[in-house]
Amino acid sequence: MADIAATSEGSSNSSEAVVEHQQPTPEFLQRKIYFLVDQLRTYHSELPENLQTRISYDLLTELANCVLNEGIFVIVKALMELQHETERHLIKMRMQVENEYEIEVAEWRSKIKDPEELHHILGLMKIKHTKKLLESDKKIIEILDQKVNDQQSTLQKAGVPGFYVTENPKEIKIQMFLLDFILRLSRLKYEPSK
Repeated sequence: MADIAATSEGSSNSSEAVVEHQQPTPEFLQRKIYFLVDQLRTYHSELPENLQTRISYDLLTELANCVLNEGIFVIVKALMELQHETERHLIKMRMQVENEYEIEVAEWRSKIKDPEELHHILGLMKIKHTKKLLESDKKIIEILDQKVNDQQSTLQKAGVPGFYVTENPKEIKIQMFLLDFILRLSRLKYEPSK
């Protein structure tokens, strides 16, 4: 067992020869849940009233019980890092479309000397660019929507209350606040003496 460390003292009593790392007592866990619920209620009270009614105290209590397993914090932070990396990639993708347009415009400006012809070509390029940008933005939105679905599914499978796959913007907003609550809790240190 990883939780048991053998001592090197030559004690004949085997109960003295083994030191166990203590598991949290039920009392400690109950106090920690109360602490977490109090924190969640504070966060909850900061929400606009219309959102407060959508997040019940039962859900807050379930969330407090869930984050007793600090592995949930690891999952949420990993999902955030993955989302930030995806967003950086998508920003680069969009910037590439913008840069391609600017390069094309510069090339046409250097090739075409007739102002009317240049104006006509630049007008056509603007239409082409707008269409390409809209296609790019549509693809970005699809990728982000899929990322949200993946996150919802992961959190649902991890047993985080309030998470399930949905495309309902109101439900997604609630889930975003729940994620914020979890992240805020992850930065707290529970001091049992307080």
